[in-house]
Amino acid sequence: MVANGPVEGVRVIECASLVTGPAAGSMLAALGAEVIKVEDPVRGDLSRGMTSMFDALQSLPDGSTIQYVTANLGKKSMTLDMQRREGQDILYGLISKSDAFITNYRPSVLKRLGIDEETLRLRNPNIVYAVCSGYGAKGPWSDKRAYDPVVQALSGAMYASGDRDSEEPSMRVGALFDMGAASLLAYGILAALFQRQRTGLGQRVDTSLLRGAVHLQSVLLNTWLLRRWPMQRHTRKRCRNPLCNYYRCADGKWLMVMEPQSERFWRPFCQAIGREDLLHDTQFQSAQTRRENSVALVAVLDEVFAARPRETWLRQFDGSEFVYAPVYDVAEAAEEEQLVANEYVVEVESPSLGKMRCVGPPVQLSKTPARIPHWAPEFGQHTEEVLVDILGKSWEEVQSLREQSIV
Repeated sequence: MVANGPVEGVRVIECASLVTGPAAGSMLAALGAEVIKVEDPVRGDLSRGMTSMFDALQSLPDGSTIQYVTANLGKKSMTLDMQRREGQDILYGLISKSDAFITNYRPSVLKRLGIDEETLRLRNPNIVYAVCSGYGAKGPWSDKRAYDPVVQALSGAMYASGDRDSEEPSMRVGALFDMGAASLLAYGILAALFQRQRTGLGQRVDTSLLRGAVHLQSVLLNTWLLRRWPMQRHTRKRCRNPLCNYYRCADGKWLMVMEPQSERFWRPFCQAIGREDLLHDTQFQSAQTRRENSVALVAVLDEVFAARPRETWLRQFDGSEFVYAPVYDVAEAAEEEQLVANEYVVEVESPSLGKMRCVGPPVQLSKTPARIPHWAPEFGQHTEEVLVDILGKSWEEVQSLREQSIV
């Protein structure tokens, strides 16, 4: 028997699109919450139409998209025209019976649709009202549209990655900052729900794509804020510590070595690569001399690693105490045994596609396990269920709402 999730019984209404808001809702669904995604009856979530992303095909054989599925696993979907009074009244009815509301719409859109915080608190004073904006609730950018790469640019992230020897900024693909902000939003919602359980009072939860980017770069930004030192981008050929670097092996694959404690691990490293002669080379006898002669040492290690294929090095390093790992591409990472053993990648049944492998919940609990309860919902799949079972509408009323294109 599968144990219930830790937030079972919590109902969340989601009016959000693309990644940040929806992904937070999906995280809560994996913890047992009932998450009802409210979509426009004509357009739906914009991610349903995202058939490509950064030159990668996103469409699935059943007509859904990878981005939509990723951010909406485990939810219910209903359609509702919130630009009409009848649609707003239905939403207000749901709000009165719910615990939390999630959105990533801009303030002007929230006001226009009648789903701003002030309006919803008239229907449910103690609801947890959670917003993930692009840039924050205040300041000149507060009502601007945002996407992950734009926030990478604004937050300094595009000059934090890439090679130091290049003057060009480097953009990361894969919605990393979207998912980071979504995690912060879910974190804030859980904290607000816990506080409401203690006091009976709901509150607003605010985060943004930009706040998430700042948080993920806390060490980098604090290095500047506290000491006015810019953290340099990595450069492979001239890195200060060649034991924190990656090397190409004989088969063309790469291997990462990451050992900031170079004094402690210099001897076992040299022994593991079969180059104990380096221990007696005056250029490399201390951390300081290795820094001073890092270009020469990287060149030596390039030759060493190029002599054998990666798997040979991995077998040779097995049991070593210094830190290392193969540098995988996404296809290799997806098949890594460590991901499967810890259920970072799981199987979920899709009604139209069968068993599908996808990324699992980001945390696990021993007594009340997180799990993906079901596949991402089809467009408006649960509209009738929500109207009848939660709001008590008759079938005649449901039919009338459909005829008026309100749902």
